[in-house]
Amino acid sequence: MAGPVLVGNIVRVVGVRMSMRVEIWSDVVCPWCYIGKRRFESALAEFEHADDVEVIWRSFELDPSAPPSPATAGGHTAALAKKFGTDEASVRAMFERVTAVAAGEGLDFHFELSRSGNTFDAHRLLHLAKSRGIQDQVKEAFDDATFTKGLAVSDHQEMTEVAVASGLPRADVARVLASDEFADDVRADEALAQAHGIRGVPFFAIDDRIGVSGAQESAEILAALRQAESTQVPAAVAANSGEICDGDNPQAC
Repeated sequence: MAGPVLVGNIVRVVGVRMSMRVEIWSDVVCPWCYIGKRRFESALAEFEHADDVEVIWRSFELDPSAPPSPATAGGHTAALAKKFGTDEASVRAMFERVTAVAAGEGLDFHFELSRSGNTFDAHRLLHLAKSRGIQDQVKEAFDDATFTKGLAVSDHQEMTEVAVASGLPRADVARVLASDEFADDVRADEALAQAHGIRGVPFFAIDDRIGVSGAQESAEILAALRQAESTQVPAAVAANSGEICDGDNPQAC
């Protein structure tokens, strides 16, 4: 079945709804993804058929070339300034803006503690968590570790402790990190994102028909959920007004 395709500011809606499934492409070092997660949860709390919604977190790496070793605390500021050709003061201003938005969603961001690094293995552990039925808990823990605690989910020791505290068996985590297990699942998610035309995250695909791009307000996400539940499906929905991380624009990502 074809999925939601982003064309300009419009996501084309195709296919017929079979079940209420929400697939969310996201990275664990994406501040707008964490904000979008909270807004989605707020929308879901108001959705009349929330108990029938299946949520699946899909892998998306903002920087697949990032080194496996995390930078030192605070090094994220200099790295972003270099990446986007700006000064550190401008990056700190971005951090302040995003921190304020996060606070409005009940999140306590600390960018001064942020440590960048490769997230491929974290995504593999999220697939392990999916197989154990606790994907959302582990996703929440990884986001919280990154943006509120200053932990590096690119560091095997640190991500192991976060994952185990979230409910994953230590032996399973060690086995996955010592192997290539779930690597193909991560790559499949990323290939699917490319097929759908997804270039930034968060991206919410509802029933493989309606796409919501960016950390839109909870009211907009709720409207999309209700639209998907409706028997009368529109030809398209606007879906490009939310903040995203895409790896190419300075959005504190």
